[in-house]
Amino acid sequence: MLVRLLYVSRSVKPETPEETESILNSSREHNISNGITGVLCFGGGIYLQAIEGGRNQVNALYTHIVKDPRHKDVVILDYQEISERRFGGWTMGHVRLDKLNPSIVLKYSETPELDPYGVSGSVSFALLEELMATASIVGRA
Repeated sequence: MLVRLLYVSRSVKPETPEETESILNSSREHNISNGITGVLCFGGGIYLQAIEGGRNQVNALYTHIVKDPRHKDVVILDYQEISERRFGGWTMGHVRLDKLNPSIVLKYSETPELDPYGVSGSVSFALLEELMATASIVGRA
């Protein structure tokens, strides 16, 4: 059974390109062998991530994420059974939110800064859909 989990977290320390690259690299290595796909959006100390795969694998990964000392304030925004993957082309695609046109985020938020804590999971997922449609997601692997 396939599931999709969407969560948000805050970085414990100010994010650096090296730290984010480390997260992406370890995600890609782990995900490919566990059948997990997804996308990570980051910027301003916020991480918004959608992960897809088998229920047991996604649940195990989320448990690991919650325990990761690099994150805090981890909140599930949405969790659902799915019939097909939406981010199947990415072992872990990524979007640097600070490089986006603010109007994309503003379309789904009260301000041009991403705050998934202040919107519904469906709104956050709609933003991911828009990012995919506008080819803002990179890192196909």
